[in-house]
Parts: sequence; C-alpha cells; structure tokens
Amino acid sequence: MRQKEFTHLTNDGVHMVEVGNKPAIKRSATASGKIILNKETIDLVEKQTIRKGNVLTTAQIAAISAVKNTANIIPLCHPLSITGISVDFKVINTSIEVKVQVNSDGKTGVEMEAITGASVALLTIWDMVKSVEKDNNGQYPTTRIEEIKVIEKIKG
Repeated sequence: MRQKEFTHLTNDGVHMVEVGNKPAIKRSATASGKIILNKETIDLVEKQTIRKGNVLTTAQIAAISAVKNTANIIPLCHPLSITGISVDFKVINTSIEVKVQVNSDGKTGVEMEAITGASVALLTIWDMVKSVEKDNNGQYPTTRIEEIKVIEKIKG
C-alpha cells in the first residue's frame, strides 16, 4: 500500500497528528518477543539465583515503566491514558518469551506501547543475565532477541 502524503511532515517540519476530534474508545494491543539464552542461564533464572536479582520480576517492572513512557521514547507518539498493562513470561528450554498487553480508553492505538514494553522486558532480561551469558572473550555468541511483533490490536 502506497501512502499519498506524509502525515507527520509539513513545510514547517514535523508535527504530531491531531487526534482531539476523535472519540475516546476502548483499545488494546498485545506484543510479544523472545530472548534466546544458554540452558544454564535459564536454570539460574528459574531458580532465581542470578546475582542481580529476580530477572522476571525486574523485567515486568521495566516493561510496565516502558509502556507508561513510550511517548517520551518515540518522538511522535501521543501520551496516552493507559488503563491496564499485563506482562507475562513463558520459559521454554533455551528461551524466555514475553507477552505484553496494554489497554486504554483513548483516541489512538496502543500498539507502540505494547511493542515498547515487550522490547524493554527482553532488554532487561539480557542486562540481568549478561554476566553469565558472556563467553571467555566477553562476547555473546548465542544470546539474541528475536520475533518482536504486535500479535493483536483491538479497537472498540
């Protein structure tokens, strides 16, 4: 699909799209992603013996904070009235999957908030486990974040 004109660009520079005349309605979006880790690291996460602390609880808090601050991170996102956030993890063999659902009563969608929350949750996990993921050369040969995506968006 080809767009005919820029929505955020004018002759005077950029602007945030006006949504003031739109009705506030219930909106929801869910995003997911996963981080690939060594099996030994997964075991430490599950036993809650990572030296920095509880990895998944910290990642939940980070995801919630990221959702609430998306408009401060992504320049043309509107600040939104978030009504609820859920962050869930699924630990599978050598990966941790995250799913972030964001709800709002607003005038624009919350998919950017959901995908920001999922991304920051995964980045936080990486930060929490990096000391045990590094190889002898200080590199991360198997650690990776992948499949970050919006899996559902609901309007109305």
